[in-house]
Parts: sequence; C-alpha cells; structure tokens
Amino acid sequence: MHNKYLLSTPLGLLIITVLAGAFLNSTSTSATTASTATATVKVAASCALTTSGGGNYSATVPNGTSAEIAGSTMSISCNDAGGFALYAVGYSDDTVGNNNMIGSSVNIATNTSGNDSYWAMKINPTSGTTPTIENSFNNYHIVPDSHTKIASYSSSTGSGSLSVDATYKANISSTQLAGNYLGKVKYTLVHPQNEIPAQPIACDPGKICYNPNTNIVEGQMGRQTPTSAELANGVLLWAPNFKRDGYGFAGWSDSYDYENDPDANLYGPNETITAPSDISTNGLSLYAIWIPSQGSMQTDAATICSNLTQSGPNVTKTLNSISALTDERDNQVYAIAKLADGKCWMIENLRLDNAPELTSSNTHNPSLPLTNSWWYSSANNNDTIPTSNHLSTTTNPTNIAWCKTSSSNCDDQSMLATNNTTLYVNNTTSNYSASSNVYSYGNYHNWYSATAGHGTYSKFGGNTTGDICSAGWHLPTGRNASGDFGVLDIALGGTGTSSNSSTTPTGATMSLAYRSYPNNFVYSGNMAGAVIDVRNSYGVYWSASGVDNSEAYAFYFYNTFVGPGASDYKWSGKMVRCVAGV
Repeated sequence: MHNKYLLSTPLGLLIITVLAGAFLNSTSTSATTASTATATVKVAASCALTTSGGGNYSATVPNGTSAEIAGSTMSISCNDAGGFALYAVGYSDDTVGNNNMIGSSVNIATNTSGNDSYWAMKINPTSGTTPTIENSFNNYHIVPDSHTKIASYSSSTGSGSLSVDATYKANISSTQLAGNYLGKVKYTLVHPQNEIPAQPIACDPGKICYNPNTNIVEGQMGRQTPTSAELANGVLLWAPNFKRDGYGFAGWSDSYDYENDPDANLYGPNETITAPSDISTNGLSLYAIWIPSQGSMQTDAATICSNLTQSGPNVTKTLNSISALTDERDNQVYAIAKLADGKCWMIENLRLDNAPELTSSNTHNPSLPLTNSWWYSSANNNDTIPTSNHLSTTTNPTNIAWCKTSSSNCDDQSMLATNNTTLYVNNTTSNYSASSNVYSYGNYHNWYSATAGHGTYSKFGGNTTGDICSAGWHLPTGRNASGDFGVLDIALGGTGTSSNSSTTPTGATMSLAYRSYPNNFVYSGNMAGAVIDVRNSYGVYWSASGVDNSEAYAFYFYNTFVGPGASDYKWSGKMVRCVAGV
C-alpha cells in the first residue's frame, strides 16, 4: 500500500510516503437500496489516493539561503457523501511525529524566521474540484510533526476528484552544520471529512488499553489490568464494546497501522495472548480492526466469499481472509471470514433484534410464524397466543421461573434478550469490565427463536429447515464430526468431537484456536432463567440440530474444553453465528 518517491537533493533524501487503503484510511459508507428489502444497505465508499511525477530531483541550497525542492502530484477521488480530507505528518525515521532532519543538532522543521533553518511544504490544487486548503498550507508552512489536515472537500453529491501538487522548501542557516538530511511526509486520505487518521496512543504502565482507532464510534471500554498469573500464563482479551456505523469488527491489533505494518499482530476479540515483556513500563495499546461493508448479506455473500483467502492453523494471519457485509433486515454490519473449513462464517455474533419482519426474501426460510410473546404459567396455559413474524423481547414469566418445563407451551415461544447489545456508556472507565453490557457479545436466543420457529418442542433429531440467519446463510449444524461445527473443529486441528484437558489435542489448545483471529468466537455466556450466566468464561452457540423434546445441540467451550456437539435445553438463551450457503 506504500507508494514512495525518493527525491535526491543535496539535503539527502526527502521521502514522500503516501498511504492508501480501505482500513487505515477510514473508508466510510454510502447508501444504496437493496432490491430485496426496504432497509438501506450501507457499503463502502470508493475512495483512492494515488501519486504521479515521482523521480530524481536536485536543488542547490547553499548555507545561508533557501531553495524550493520539486515535489509530487497527488490525485484524489472519493464518492463519500460525507466528503473527504487530506492529512500530512512529517518524520525522519519510522516514528511519526519525529520530523527532525537527520545529520545536525538543529531542528530545521521548527525554525521559521531570520537565518534559522527550516523545512516547509505547501500544496496547490491543479485540477478537478476545488478543495478547502486548511491551516495555511496554500503557502509554505512548516511540515507538521503530528497528523494535520491540509485540505478538505465537502461533497453534497457523493463524488469528488482533484489533483494536488505538493512542493517543499528548505532553508539552511549560515551556521548550519554540513551533513546529510533525511525527512519524510506521510499523506493520509480520510473520509468522511470529519474522520481523523488512525495514530498510536500510549497506554498506562501495567494496563491494556482498547482503542477504537477512529473518532467516529459509539461505546467505550475500560483499561484492563492483567494479574500476575495472566502475565505469566496468558491474558484473556476483552471483547469489544464499540459500534462503528457501516463497519464490521474483525479483532484487535497491536499496531494502529495494521494494514501497512508487516509486523502487526492480529488477535481475536477474546483471544488469550502472551503479554509483551515491557507491559509493566509501557502498557499495551490494542486497536480495533474495522472492515467496511462490501455489500448485502442477502445478495452478495457468494461473490464476496469466493474472493477471500482461506484461513487455517498453518496460515499466516492476514487481512485477506476477512470482509464485511450488511444484514438488510436491520443494517447491522458483520465481519465475515473464510475459515479453515473453507466455508464463509460470520465472525461476530448475531445482533438481530425484535424490529425487522422476517420474510422468505431476507431470512433463511422462515415458513413458520414466531409467537409474539414469551410466557407460560398454569393460569395462562390455555390462552390463545398471538403470533407474528417478528422476534419478541423477553418477558420473565411471573408464576414459573423462566419456564423450566418440558411443556410445548414453553418451548414453542420466541425469546430474545436484547440487553447484550446495549452499548456500555458509563463514563467511569474503572467500572467497565468484560462482564458489563458488551455490544459485541450479541443477543441471546432460545432455540425456537434461533430457528425462526422451526425448532419446536416436537422437533426431534435432524436439522431444521429454517432459522433467523439471513437469506443465503444458515445456522450451523451440530451433533458430530459431519456437522458444520464438527467440520470446523477438524479443520482447526480437533477431532470433530469433544476435547478436554486430558485429550489430544487438548481442550485448551482447541479453545484458543476458536478464540483466535479470524475465528473470533467469544465467551458470551448463556442465559439460564432470568440470569446471564458464565459470561466471559464460556461460549455457547446454537446449532440447527435437534435432540429430543427439550434439548437441541449446541457448540460449547471454555478454557479447557471444547464440545462441537454438546446439547442443552431449548428454552435457554444462546448465541447465533451463521454460515454462508443453504
């Protein structure tokens, strides 16, 4: 993603580094309307920053004089209705913000008058639409040592393109020491124009700081303090509580510039990692990995998934195995990945709420209506139960604790617990913990809800024919090594059946594999009765496979155990992940 132009001058090398890419450059969204639904599907804007005119240049800058140094032309195109902005930052090594010219004790980037030395830049629009030149960069201005906006463009039509010439000027003081000097300028295109470039953020000693890596985000997270045991044996990362409109969350990185940094580590949201050796003095800053939506879950999955690189246990972690799509039913965006089994999975938990209507055009075969309430008591046992193709929120029964019964009136009711998708907004970050309301954990569904009414009390073995996954996706099958969960388990190095601490591979090995990037399963817990249980310790996900009147198969794991074909009560609340295909 780097386009580097080396300008050879008596000052040494002046390197213009242009960064372009969907992730770092905060690719935003423009709205289009899918033909199969009334929802507006947000997809990534098409924006690019390119350069031309690079080559070798020379200029004579004797001591006590100044001279202009030839520059380069940048071409910008962007169809974001929110406009775009161009940022610049100078530096002389690999540390942004350190733009001291090398070879002298004099900082020529900060002295601007008299016989002092300085290094300056200016930009000049040459064609296309006319941007607003920011912060006086229409004239020579000192190269900034932090990300500084140098041009912006507001678009009411959702399109814009322009060409900008950047030139540079150096003044060498008569007292300047002779030597070679090195300076760089990094340009970053961001959109919409109120976005700011991602940049490194320091963390407190002994802490892990979770950064959204963008200024346009909802939610917040606290700082994690690993225990001495975690520092010795591995630290369980916190699942994210950030929501970014038009983007899916794909994990954490220890580099803010993860797209362009070959040494960046990519982690799952609940992965167990080895803490860096300097965490006690420097802390650990982690940055959200955001993936802009590339289209519709309902209509674009096959095309997008076919172009993804397959991940796997022996495959280097890269960004090539992931993308993101928008669910037309409620405009939620989900990161997706082609996992080790060769199938395309959602790598975030489903957050579908009770608002959208489930139809055969947007949902995986919802041929049975969902009941509109979740209740059961002996007094109401024979009452008529209203129905609807909407999911329903939880109502805790008053005469019986969470309907712990084998009655069909209990199991054939829709249940959806929305509290898990409440963004944590308590401004006292010390109160935040992984057991707080965490947006990314998703919504709890009982089996009837997860299967869109196909998983009833009378549904015994076999797989349901419908579920609440979007059209073109399905609820994973369970039971054994031939089910979706079992096949994925084998692909990740397991046996397709249960693994625990006494087996090979061990449950700990397999649990880590599931929680690692890009698989990204999380300890989102279980809803038993009216209580959210074992969150941040266990992960429990529904399959499409029934067992008997009261139970269905689920994928179940904790730190030393993995069960691709466990079973649990149909009335309990669990998470949903979907697999592409039907």
